[in-house]
Formats: sequence, C-alpha cells, structure tokens
Amino acid sequence: MPGTMGIAHTRWATHGKPSEVNAHPHTDCKNHIYVVHNGIIENYKAIKDELSKKGHVFKSETDTEVIAHLIEEYFAGNLEQATLKAAKYLEGAYAFAVISIDNPEKIIVVKKSSPLVIGLGKGENFIASDPLALAGYADKVIYLEDNELGVITKDSYQIISTQHKEPIKKQEHELDLNAAKMQKNGHEYFMLKEIFESAEVIQNSIRGRIIGKTGEVKLGGLENLDKNRIKNINRIILIAYGTAAYVCLIGKYMLEEYTGIPVDAEFGSEFRYRKTTLNAQTAVIVLSQSGETADSLASILEAKKRGALVLGIVNVVGSTISRETEAGIYNHAGPEIAVASTKAFISQIVILALLTVYLGRMRGKMSTDISKQITFQIQKLPALIEKVLKNSKQIKQLAHKYAKYKNFLYMGRKYNYPIAEEGAHKLKEVDYYVHAEGYPSGEPKHGAIAMIDENFPSIFIMPNDSVYEKNFSNMEEIKARNGKIIAIATEGNQEIKKVVEDVIYIPQTLEMLTPILSVIPLQLFTCFMGIELGCDVDKPRNLAKSVTVE
Repeated sequence: MPGTMGIAHTRWATHGKPSEVNAHPHTDCKNHIYVVHNGIIENYKAIKDELSKKGHVFKSETDTEVIAHLIEEYFAGNLEQATLKAAKYLEGAYAFAVISIDNPEKIIVVKKSSPLVIGLGKGENFIASDPLALAGYADKVIYLEDNELGVITKDSYQIISTQHKEPIKKQEHELDLNAAKMQKNGHEYFMLKEIFESAEVIQNSIRGRIIGKTGEVKLGGLENLDKNRIKNINRIILIAYGTAAYVCLIGKYMLEEYTGIPVDAEFGSEFRYRKTTLNAQTAVIVLSQSGETADSLASILEAKKRGALVLGIVNVVGSTISRETEAGIYNHAGPEIAVASTKAFISQIVILALLTVYLGRMRGKMSTDISKQITFQIQKLPALIEKVLKNSKQIKQLAHKYAKYKNFLYMGRKYNYPIAEEGAHKLKEVDYYVHAEGYPSGEPKHGAIAMIDENFPSIFIMPNDSVYEKNFSNMEEIKARNGKIIAIATEGNQEIKKVVEDVIYIPQTLEMLTPILSVIPLQLFTCFMGIELGCDVDKPRNLAKSVTVE
C-alpha cells in the first residue's frame, strides 16, 4: 500500500445495523475529515439536528458520524484546534481518532471513559484501544487519561488537556507483551490453546504469592494499603460483568466461609444504579480481564465517590481499572485472544482464593493449619488440571454425540452453582445455535423441570463435596423424567454411572477449589461442540473481547 498513515476500526454495532454505510471510518460533507470511534455519543441526535439545519448531510445511522461533521464545522486549517472545539460538545463515553487530507501527516486522538493507548515504535507510532493490538509493533506505550487529546505523527507525539488546552507530560511504559504468546502453537483455535494453558496460568498467578510452607499469602499490590483499613473491612462487594460475574459468586462463597465478612456479588451494569450504603469499611473489588469494561469503570467511580475502598483484579497491566483503583492484584494470565474467557476465568478464581487466605489470616479468622491446607492444595492444581486435560478426547466424543441437541440445562450446588451458570453462558456465547440455562440444582423443580424430556440433556456438576447427596437427589428427579444426564464427578465415583448417560471425572481437591477443575471439561465441551456446529469459537457473532460501551 502506498500510504504511510491510516485509521481503521472493527465496529461493534451500537447505533445502526452492521452494514457498509455504517462501517468506519466516517467522513464529513467534503470527504476531507475521517473519524473512527469507540464508545457512544449520547447527545448525537441533538448535534445531528443542529448541524443538519446548517446544511450538513449525513449518510449513516451512526452516532459516530456527527464527530466528523462537528470537526468540519470548526475546521479552519488546524485539525487539533477544530477537534478541541468539537470535543467540548460531545457527551458520553468515547475514544476517537481523526485524520484530514488537509493535515496529512498527523492523527488526532481524544479519550473520555473509553480506552485509548498510543504505541511508540522506531520511526513509526500507533494508536489502539488495547495494548494487546500493539504486541510486536511498539516498544513502549502511553495510556491516555480522560479529557486528553493526542497529536500523533510518525516520530513524535504531544498530549493536550481538552479542558485547559495545556500540554501534559506523560509517562512512557514498556510494552511487556510477547508476540510469540499470541500464536496458536499448533492448536486449531486460540480458545483451545488457552484452555490448555490453564495449568501454566495458575503457576503464573500464584508465583511469589505463597510464602514457603507457612500458609501465608503475600499480595504485593495491597502492601501499600493501611493494614488497619483492611482489618476493619466489614462488607465486601465483588463487581464484574459476564463471565467474571460468575467468579464473583464463587468468591462470595469463599470469602464468607473463611473470613466471616458479608459479601455481595453484583453485575457492574446494575451496581451503579443501586442506592446501596457504602462507607470507608466497605471494600468494593472489581474483576475484569481487560481492565476496560465500561460498566465496571462506572461502578468504580461511583464507589470512590461514596467513600469505599476500591480494589481491582485485572489481567492487563496499565489498564484503566488498574489505574483508577486504589490498589489491586494482577492475574498474570498472559494475553487472552479468544473472545470467550477461559484461562483468565480460572486465574480470577485462584486470585480470589489467595485473597481469601490473605484476609482470613490478617483478620484472625483463619487458622495456620487451614491456610496451609488451602495453599498446599492451590499449588497442586496445575498437576490436577493436566490430568483433567487428558480427558479431552473423551470430551470431544461427547461433543460429537450431543451436537444434535438444541437445549441444555446446567446444574450445580454451592461452589459449583456458579460453574453451572458459567457452563451455560459459554455454550450460549460460543455455540450460538444452542440454548442453555444454568441453575442451582434444587431450583429446576420450581419451573425449569417442565422443559425436561429425552431431547433436553442436563449437565450436573457434582464432585464429592458437602452437598453431593442433595445434588444426587436432584439428579434423580431429572432421570425420572427421561432426561439425559452428563455428570462432572470425582474420580472413583462408580455409583453415579447407574444414573447418568455419560460421566467426566475430575481429581479430588478441596471443596472451595473444585470449580477450577470442574469448569475445564465444560470449556472443552463448549469448544468442541462449537467446532462440530461450524461456529468460529474464537470470534462468536455479535460479541467483542473488551466491552467498552455501556
């Protein structure tokens, strides 16, 4: 290609259906100014009406197009000055990039509540919404903050405050992403590769955080916090979105059982609209793989405003959530390319298990013997996961066997109820020709059992734990209605074969850690089913990896 500068955007449709006319970049009336945009311009209708009265002609259904026309309205030869003036009138969450044929050597970028990063290379510079996109291209990155404008050329950059119109000095961060880690390494799909990285992920997530054989946990990201503030926590709210929300449910069981602190698990999209009481003794902990989830970020700002201690558990170093929270813990799960989260999900559970030990010991609610037992079993998990992964051929055969069914019911109790929800969630998002629901095992008799027949299989997550007998009785209820059953059970359990159609075995571990082992067969089942059905398991339709709009 002859050009040396360009902008592009893989659009996640908000305003207007996916079509060529709604695709980015969008342009002004003269086709001189071009814009790509991530986020939502909330007042675009008012701007569009005003500009239409002045003679501007719009071609698309999008909110983005108003940016190009608004900049055109103020353009008098200087692109950054026109963009600064236009930005004053935009409301909502957005990150956008602008180029003009009248200023052909620069890209202008603006950020507000949506991620934007500048990549610094050698004789070339880049912009992206996620540093992951820059792996192998940029050596360093600059993270833009809200209300900042950047002027980017191939060998320079300048950052300006959109509010004060003054230059801002920014810190440059080393980009610690290995492009080699973003290859499939012989696997057909990234999702499959990332499931098989689960054991390595746990090793990376716990490295340096478990102190010898003492059962103590060291979480460096929390070291600078006032210890009394942590000891005085009397309520925890875990906030996440999508898959990470099910991790929060698991964390609720862990933290309440071993720390004695009341815990709520909330969807980020709902928390910010609740009038729940927060104070300095409330810890709000936000989980996000990308660290850029829009509703989670809004929840952080709301919790900070109301005086809570706000912490983060994120995978992407330098992400917005990691910068906005008071302290936090990195997952160290490495890049996750597939849209459906697998290895990050597992690392989040492990981090919450470590946090449970940390808080339990600090608050005097957990004995040394219990903390030793938990940390010892956490360290055994990588080997146990490798054992589960050896069942992949059997799980692939099951996926082939059950690919003809269009509905599934996933069930579990206590720690594995959230895994039932996650299993169903994965099947819906990746195998998008199949419907699934997750339930606590005791609940279907209050409604969902009406759907059960020989064409509606059920998947029971039922390791040998404190609720096994209850779970078994619920499974008998499904069997009595001719429902086909797949069970995730503990090795050595032969009794279960009398009731179920098929069984996948996982090794024995502590009850609180069983979700880490029980979710892997469900991830594999989803992946193999998707391949059977001809789905792109890495890029499910209608979904995006980082949800940066509300």
